[in-house]
Amino acid sequence: MAKTWETVRGELKIDDKDEAIVQIEKDLIRTMIKIREEQGLTQAQLAKKCNVTQPVIARMEKAVHSPQIDSLLKILTPLGYTLKIEPLSGRKKNLC
Repeated sequence: MAKTWETVRGELKIDDKDEAIVQIEKDLIRTMIKIREEQGLTQAQLAKKCNVTQPVIARMEKAVHSPQIDSLLKILTPLGYTLKIEPLSGRKKNLC
């Protein structure tokens, strides 16, 4: 029988703060993929443009680990984007 998210969340002891952080990371990664695709770039083309290897892009897009800020900027800047800190809308604002 397949586990539900609630079951997995309980087993991993993920609280609301952790879940909010994971959601922010997922949103960021989805946005990066969307930008890459809108610009008609493959992962390999983006990697060349950003002076990284294609596996770096693939790992970031698959969310293998949480991306570091410098890695994000290394990808976003050549695409013409940056990071911006904004208030969370519709989410708990106290993540700390």
